[in-house]
Amino acid sequence: MVAPTLIANPLDATQPLAVPRAMILAAGRGARMRPLTDTLPKLLLEVRGKPLIEWHLEALARAGVREVVINTAWREDQIVAALGDGARWGLAIRYSMEGRDHGGALETAGGIATALALLVDHADDAFWLVSGDIFAPDFRFDTQAVQRFRDGTAWAHLWLVANPPYHPQGDFGLDAGGHGLADTADPASLGGASWTYANLALCRAALCAPVAPGTRAALAPLLFDAMRQRRITAEVYAGAWENVGTPAQLDALNRAPGFPRGAGAARALRDARRANPEL
Repeated sequence: MVAPTLIANPLDATQPLAVPRAMILAAGRGARMRPLTDTLPKLLLEVRGKPLIEWHLEALARAGVREVVINTAWREDQIVAALGDGARWGLAIRYSMEGRDHGGALETAGGIATALALLVDHADDAFWLVSGDIFAPDFRFDTQAVQRFRDGTAWAHLWLVANPPYHPQGDFGLDAGGHGLADTADPASLGGASWTYANLALCRAALCAPVAPGTRAALAPLLFDAMRQRRITAEVYAGAWENVGTPAQLDALNRAPGFPRGAGAARALRDARRANPEL
């Protein structure tokens, strides 16, 4: 088993990281994916011939990221055994093992707060955040996006997608200046539009500052609060994207014919959704 390795100089270093680290969220039980997840972590389920999480690891490596933190809880020993130290992708993977160290998953904000010593050397460092169970083969962990984020004062920059049929109300609004809007219950405040969080983001440690390491905490309330302070920016992602939540979704995704990259991938997903409204 690979134990998490703590960074020697957290939060008080004087220079920001040249290349941001990334965190892949992987601690969830995947209850809606049962029975497939009874014996296998959700992110190790295969899409188009490789585990879900490998799509992210490969994309991060292509973008020049070299250090990745993965939080784990359910079947976490299997995750460590499958991915190891990350050397096969040219990455250094470290693990924040919530099951072993805290008795179970800490939810998203709790997981981030607990892993911060692995993610940042300086309080203002940026880091990538991605859920291990989404499929976004066209997404680029873009260095220009990192630079724009570093130049600003936002605590997080989110990528949003059009609301899928199973989540028609969406999560957030987006104003003309690129700031996220929290109060989606008031359609007038959103200009009549809302979007779904794609579970892809750039973050700073300040986002989870209210959360003590080792405690359970959801991310959504922190995002809503930060949006009301105009500390969250966002943009719409138009590429292929899927939140792989159920066995039916996984099966349809694997059956989508050809599944080419680029615009063809997005079209294939739209066609699959038309054929199966559950997607």
